Amino acid sequence: MTQENRSTPSLTDLDERSRLIFREIVEAYLDTGDPVGSRTLSRREGLDLSPASIRNTMSDLAAIGLLTAPHQSAGRLPTHAGLRLFVDGLLQVGEPAAEDRDAIESRVAGGQRNVRDVLAEASSMLAGLAGGAGLVTSPSREMALKHVEFVPVSARETLAILVGSDGSVENRMMIAPEGLPSSALAEAGNYLSARLKGRTLKEAADEIRAELADRKAALDEAAQSLVEQGLADWSGGTERALIVRGQAKLLDNLQAAEDFERVRLLFDELERKEGLISLLDKARDADGVRLFIGAENPLFSLSGSSMIVAPYMDSERRIIGALGVIGPTRLNYARVIPMVDYTARVVGKLMDKSRN
Repeated sequence: MTQENRSTPSLTDLDERSRLIFREIVEAYLDTGDPVGSRTLSRREGLDLSPASIRNTMSDLAAIGLLTAPHQSAGRLPTHAGLRLFVDGLLQVGEPAAEDRDAIESRVAGGQRNVRDVLAEASSMLAGLAGGAGLVTSPSREMALKHVEFVPVSARETLAILVGSDGSVENRMMIAPEGLPSSALAEAGNYLSARLKGRTLKEAADEIRAELADRKAALDEAAQSLVEQGLADWSGGTERALIVRGQAKLLDNLQAAEDFERVRLLFDELERKEGLISLLDKARDADGVRLFIGAENPLFSLSGSSMIVAPYMDSERRIIGALGVIGPTRLNYARVIPMVDYTARVVGKLMDKSRN
């Protein structure tokens, strides 16, 4: 498990009793979401300690930043640093349960879908199974194209429709050259479709520019101007898309006014598309699943949310996108972490298949 930063004590700093009580508190919190008191812990099976002994240990754990007491409650909750230590040192993560694997494969891989539908289904499926909001970024690599068409929108605007070899469609608005006739739109679209078929814009751009410069293209001046403008406007590659599903899941099991406020803040954070895409893209630096807990990332500093993210890759292990789950810090990490990882593997295979 790759972490964003680490400033918490290590498990070697805890004696056997502290480690046992710490584990019990975190597991109880993840199960109920409630503060855990010493009297409640003393009744748990396998913990043969008095409430007074437990209180002393809880105070020690709070002093080193692993536990906190909300308001005037006698109970304790793990801090974000405590959750990080638990996930990194005490959580046992294996493969997803058989029913989760079946659900992922049947919902994401089932049927014939285009890229957008696969990604949207992956996002919805993660939200449903994990109990948070599902997030997926579209592939960052340029798509191979099979058709380009220009449609007039107004006297000065033209819509460029780019159809990918995988069936995906992207629309780009362009400012049209003055007095552009409809014949020039058709001519420019046919020219680009013939030269881009099966290739990305990046792969074909230099060849097209050279052909235009040598005046080998049988285009009139207006059509050539539109082609040149399109190459210039699209030089940055395809626009990244962020697909978010399952926000309503975040409203489940709210228990207090502060819970509603945290979810409201999280909804605000989900609106920050560029920030979330940037955070998902950090999965590129990790070998597998990456976990962000609360204030470890500035994007979640207000809502104190957790995010589990994994890259999806093609058959050559090139990262082409990322997906994950965002929700409260009491996500079921033992279940969600392998689920996100497995979903990324399934989506990667489907994306790779669609490109071949």
